[in-house]
Amino acid sequence: MVVRVLLVDDDALVRSGLTFLLDAFDDIKVVGAVTDGTQVAGAINRDRPDVVLMDVRMPGMDGLTATAALRARRDPPEVIMLTTFDRDDHVVRAMRAGASGFLLKHTPPHDIARAIRSVAAGEPMLSPGVLRRVMTMAAAGDVDPREERARVVLQQLSPGEREVALLVAQGHTNQEIGVARLMSTATVKAYVSRILAKLKLANRVQIALLVHDATAGRDAG
Repeated sequence: MVVRVLLVDDDALVRSGLTFLLDAFDDIKVVGAVTDGTQVAGAINRDRPDVVLMDVRMPGMDGLTATAALRARRDPPEVIMLTTFDRDDHVVRAMRAGASGFLLKHTPPHDIARAIRSVAAGEPMLSPGVLRRVMTMAAAGDVDPREERARVVLQQLSPGEREVALLVAQGHTNQEIGVARLMSTATVKAYVSRILAKLKLANRVQIALLVHDATAGRDAG
């Protein structure tokens, strides 16, 4: 399977550099590149990417706004935020907007390629340590008004689904969850799909944020 990638970045050198680097991988193909978040919808319709590499800061429409609009579409591609900045508020906002990954632009090409493959397969991919920082920032930020609401939302899940959601929030892969819960990987995928559908979430990163919101008070105590 070849993963189709759309680049969204206002820097021409970044676009050309990423195209050159990613086209070196046989299973990844850059199918389009645009310079602004306002061009994303048209590019999605034209190029049909599986994964979008989205810059955070761009003129016109920034990457966070574009990601939220993109993820609201029916059957949207996965999004990896690719930026020179690693400000924690950007990371949290990107994950809440529906991004499946957050990488810095100085990430080595092989790691960017691995991230693209991972999110295309339904597994979130963050730079080392970023997921832990996301959870910490979510707890330290304005989550208190969301805490009770998150707990109510999680009550929609069965006990088994809540256990899987908790393991997702801890950053475990489907294979690791299967080992921990004595399930096949296919069964875990089915659980995750049901959780996403029930809670109307975009991806497993949003499951993690919701679980963290629901447990923030207990963690603080």
